[in-house]
Formats: sequence, C-alpha cells, structure tokens
Amino acid sequence: MPWLPEHFSANYVAELTRRDAAPPAAVSFFDGITSGQVEALIESFAGEPELHHPVRGRIKGRDAFRRFVETTSAQLHAADFAVEAVDLVITPHRTVEEVVLWYDVGPRRVELPVAIVTERSDAGLHELRMYFSTWPITGSHAVRPPLLQPDENATEPGSVGDYQRALAAGDVEATVAAFEPDATVREPAGGQYVHRGTRELRALFTSFFSNGGGIPLEHCTVTDDGRACALEYNVVRWGVTDLPPEAGVAVYVRGASGLLTAARIYDDSNPPLPA
Repeated sequence: MPWLPEHFSANYVAELTRRDAAPPAAVSFFDGITSGQVEALIESFAGEPELHHPVRGRIKGRDAFRRFVETTSAQLHAADFAVEAVDLVITPHRTVEEVVLWYDVGPRRVELPVAIVTERSDAGLHELRMYFSTWPITGSHAVRPPLLQPDENATEPGSVGDYQRALAAGDVEATVAAFEPDATVREPAGGQYVHRGTRELRALFTSFFSNGGGIPLEHCTVTDDGRACALEYNVVRWGVTDLPPEAGVAVYVRGASGLLTAARIYDDSNPPLPA
C-alpha cells in the first residue's frame, strides 16, 4: 500500500474510510492509480517518481509517470476492473502488497495476480517494483531482465530458508517438508495453477525438478515481518538449463507450526519442462 493518504483530497480519504471502516494508513496501489488524483501519487514520492513495470519497463520522472497512471486508469475503468486484496508485508523501509486484478480482455475475464514492492523512508516513496506474469493476458511468457543484483546477505530464516535450500537442490521430499500438510502453492498464472496439500505439492515439485535438478535463485531482497517473508530474486537456472536472468518475487506465509502455509510466486519464467 504505497500511496500517502495526506496527499489525497479529504473527500477521497473519507470515501476510503467509509469503505474500510477505518482511516487508511496508506492507499493501496490500484486505489491510487484509479483515483483520478495523479498529483497525490507524484507527491507521495520523496523525489522523482520511479516505477518498474513488467511490460513497460522503467517509468521514471513526473511526466512519464503521469502518462502511465492516466493511461492505466483509463484502461482499467474501460475494462470493468476489480481488485481483490490478498496480503501485505510491512517492514520499516519496504512494503510488499499482493492483489488479484480482475478485468475484461475482449470476451475473457482475466485473473491477474500482482505484487508491488515499495521502497520508502520517512521522506516518502523511493521506488516501486511491480511483478506479474503475462501468461494470463497473452498466453505466453515475457523474459524480464533483472531489476536487482544478488545480495549475499539476503538470507531467510526458518522454513523459508529450508525451502530455498531444498528448491535449489532439487530435493522433492525436503521441499514438501517445508510446508504444512494443507499448504498451498500458487504459480504466477494463478487461477487453476494453485496446488494444495502434500500430494499435490509433491507432484508439483516432482515436475519442477524433472529437468535434471533444482531451481537455484539469486536472492536480492528479503522483506520479513515474522509472519510472512517476501523474497525478490533472479531466476538463472532451471535444472540443467541455464536461463536468461529474470526478475521475480515470491511471498511465503508461515503457519502456527512455523512451517509454510502458503507460497505465492510472481515471475514470468518459461520452465524448460515437457508440456
């Protein structure tokens, strides 16, 4: 939820307060984009607006950002959009917001999982990074160059770290063991690509590791509030196949046991696996 409510009109903040039954601490990404109050979004930044978009690339500067917001808002309103809030991970200087965006593309109703990572300080926002797969929109994958460099200090505690080590090693049983028995894993395309429970997760990771090995990721940032952990990463290899480095983020939610109860992935990698 990146946008600062103090920059929006009193009427708009009052509308959000009525809807959510409480004054907003921040305005969610798509509420802001479709509010018609572009200047409020621009003023939320500490300096020049900067947003990294999976299709449009880097959008930097007031004029470019204003054009992006106005165009995106018009397209969403014309497509009868709706936004389903999924989760929010907040730490002192970074926020990860997850939503599902619904909108019409011709006769189809598209379901698009989206994650927005916001870098911020007391002075305001510094940078936004959006993540989603183009598969639900176009039926194909778009290779997205890395946004961040790997950080050797980006490590994840507990079951999240256990999962990452098992994923890199291609160890099906160790990967499944990081999850609670009724946990879910949602692939980037969402919808029918949600896998629940030990049996489905074992089948999923058996398939994932069928190209001769695991999926080692370059770890870039870790955003962890104790309940959930978001990892920004670069995909560089899948089994025995080297891939063009590609940016992604995944959110891992811990259950009461400390094991993972959910994993949601946001990248656009084209797995080198049999159809």
